[in-house]
Amino acid sequence: MLVSDFHYELPPETIAQEPLVDRASSRLLHLARNDGTWQDLKFLDFPDLLRPNDLLVLNNTRVFPARLYGRRSGERAQGLSRHNPAARDFLRGRVEVLLTRQLSEEPNEWECLVRPGRKIGVGERLYFGGVREGDPDFDALSGGFAELEAEVTARGGFGERQIRFRPVADFFASVDRVGHVPLPPYIDREDRPADRDRYQTVYARARGSVAAPTAGLHFTPEILDRIRARGVEIAEITLHVGLGTFQPVRAENVEDHKLHRESYEIPATAANAINAARASGRRVVAVGTTTVRTLEFAAARAQSSDRKAGNNMACDDPMADRSDARVEAGHGEADIFIYPGYRFRIVDALLTNFHLPQSTLLMLVCALAGRDPVLRAYRHAVEAGYRFYSYGDCMFIE
Repeated sequence: MLVSDFHYELPPETIAQEPLVDRASSRLLHLARNDGTWQDLKFLDFPDLLRPNDLLVLNNTRVFPARLYGRRSGERAQGLSRHNPAARDFLRGRVEVLLTRQLSEEPNEWECLVRPGRKIGVGERLYFGGVREGDPDFDALSGGFAELEAEVTARGGFGERQIRFRPVADFFASVDRVGHVPLPPYIDREDRPADRDRYQTVYARARGSVAAPTAGLHFTPEILDRIRARGVEIAEITLHVGLGTFQPVRAENVEDHKLHRESYEIPATAANAINAARASGRRVVAVGTTTVRTLEFAAARAQSSDRKAGNNMACDDPMADRSDARVEAGHGEADIFIYPGYRFRIVDALLTNFHLPQSTLLMLVCALAGRDPVLRAYRHAVEAGYRFYSYGDCMFIE
């Protein structure tokens, strides 16, 4: 299967650069899986599309200001000619780091993306905060006058690095002070203080994401109250969004792409609610592709556990008897890659935003609703003036 099979044309002006004043005023494209037809609605209509016995599953991860701007020491940077008068400033110039996954707390090690990646090698020291650019002692960062200091410990491809932070009293408090909201690159502006609230769901609790589960950005407390009033049950799980969600697909064939691992947790209360819904034939409605990946990975993991335990109900075909699909409470790291041909174990319906061409998120949506119906719906959304991507509109697939 070719990655190019998931391409569509998107005019740049359709990419939302700002959130709407009212979260719930987004448009909603309602796509029916059985016949591929759609309706143009508002997100305010979403509660009425749910059935009274549905289970709605939310990802309650919380975005933290994971983008750090600082300077590098220049000790291990790729050298420049000594005849170049700008060499010293370049080697010790500005660096951008996007923290994507915490590897350990003691020592405090992270996977990250670094720019300029080619110039920063293992052993390089990075400094963040402490003084502002333009202050007389700005270059004193290399002398340790910084709120955070890190060392590059390992190198990967495409700007990926592992870094280790020097111990501080409260690491995340320092990150909150010096970090920036990690808006996606297609939002062509600097982050603002207001993004700390708007690039966050109203039910965000568990800190750890570098990107918002954007399907949840449309919800308000009033919308959630309307959903509960219809008799819909709500469960919360956590998947911390990292490189696995937004890493570009660089392979030509879909099957050759590998996802990064992302941390997740399913509380016992959520697992019980999901398993009860499955056992009774009720719909499980996922809010966002991150929720889908968490549930489907957990179901595959539970199925594997059943096989190892010798459970005769377990089999290699997850759809042999879908009512037996279940999830286990617990935590781990998910790396499931869902694309057309995948047979869903848990999820019946999906609320999601519109995704980038040739992205893994678009492939997941196509796996649920079919590539041709989804791409036709996307073309309609473009023609009808829907707003795309993180701060854009949404679609409901059932």
